[in-house]
Order: sequence, then structure tokens, then C-alpha cells
Amino acid sequence: MAGGDDRPLDALVADALTMPPTRGFTRALTATEGLAVIAEIKRRSPSKGALNVGLDPTAIAQAYEAGGAACLSVLTDEEFFGGSADDLDLARTFTGLPVLRKDFTVAARDVVDARLMGADCVLLIAAALERLELVEFHGLATRLGLDVLVEVHDEPELEVALECGATLVGVNQRDLVTFEVDHERAARMAGAIPDGVTKVAESGVRDGDDARRLADVGYDAILVGETLVTSGDPVAALRDLLSA
Repeated sequence: MAGGDDRPLDALVADALTMPPTRGFTRALTATEGLAVIAEIKRRSPSKGALNVGLDPTAIAQAYEAGGAACLSVLTDEEFFGGSADDLDLARTFTGLPVLRKDFTVAARDVVDARLMGADCVLLIAAALERLELVEFHGLATRLGLDVLVEVHDEPELEVALECGATLVGVNQRDLVTFEVDHERAARMAGAIPDGVTKVAESGVRDGDDARRLADVGYDAILVGETLVTSGDPVAALRDLLSA
């Protein structure tokens, strides 16, 4: 919730600081042997339209857990993705997996809302934020006990992310303007991310072969939505990805 939001930030932060401990999103990724999968609950997308509009977030989250996902990602944006905070709540309540709130985080209140709705990790998109905003939101999220996935598309954005203290970096293979997927981007960027930073490849991961290539160039995890929600058998689709 961004523009026009006049809720007192200090009161929201105070409420967030009383929340139970988070589940450790990054820890779950790094504890996974081999390539970890962040499985996404996603009803539709701006690039592909409807994917699985009527999905049951509880059932699909449980299928992801059964299939071996390390973490969940839940779209909470309604306008573009058809998501909601209820989707996140149900996914987290009926599984034991840590959950990323996948949304457009553009204000401090958005960060706090992620904690208040039960997320374990929040997404910050470097391309959508000024450097000082990225620093502020990353610091606030960390103070609230959230892990932070900082999404980048190129080396200059990566440099800013690292300057802000990012320890969990996602490389989005999809161009935010054209929506085209560039598989070479992930391979190129992997080598630029220093050791000690958990590396996540996002978007355009179609199958076990794609997953294997990303593991081979050094990624610790992949974030996969469309492939899983349209598969008809998310457990089998997950096991194919994990075969990498």
C-alpha cells in the first residue's frame, strides 16, 4: 500500500516488532543440498495473462512442499497478478515453508506490511527504487527480522545491491520493459555475484535442463512460477526441476 497511505509508520513498525520469529528464508535455501527451488503461487502475469486464476493457494502450497520446494513465493499484488494477502496467509499457515512476499515494494509501509501479513522475506527491485530507498528499505526489513531478496537485471544494479548490504540477490532473466527472457543474462551475472551472497535465478526457468544450466553456472536457487502453476502436476514438475 503506497500512495495516499497515511497510517502512522512508527505504530506499524511497533506492531511488526511483536510478530513471531520468521522462518529463515535464506537459511532454507542454503541448507538445501544442490539447487533449491522457490516455488511461486501466481494466478496471472502481465506478460502471459491468465495462468491459473482459480488456483487453491492451500493445495498448491502443500503440493510444492510435498514436491521438495525449499521456500514459497506468493504474489500479493491484485491489479497485475490477481494475488492477495490471503493467498500468502493460507500458503504459510498450511505449510512449514518460509514465504517471500512478491509485490512492488515502493514504500516503507510496504516493507512493514510484508512482516505484518506473515512473510519471511520481502522483494526489493533495484530497478524500481532509488539507491537511498533501497538502503532504507533493506535496513528496515532487516530490523524487522525479514530476509531481503534484492532483484537485479545488470551489473550496475548489482553494484548498488551489494553496496546496500544485500546477501540474497535475484537475477531476473526477464526484461521489465519488453518482457523478453534473456537466458544469457543469468549466466553472465552469476560470475559477477561474489561468494557469500546467495544467488537466485528468476523468470524463464522452464524445465530440468534450464535448472541444470543455472546450477552449473553457480546459482544456489531458482524462483519458478509459470512452469509450476500451469503444469497440472506441480509435484512432478518440481521433481523435474530438482533433478538438476
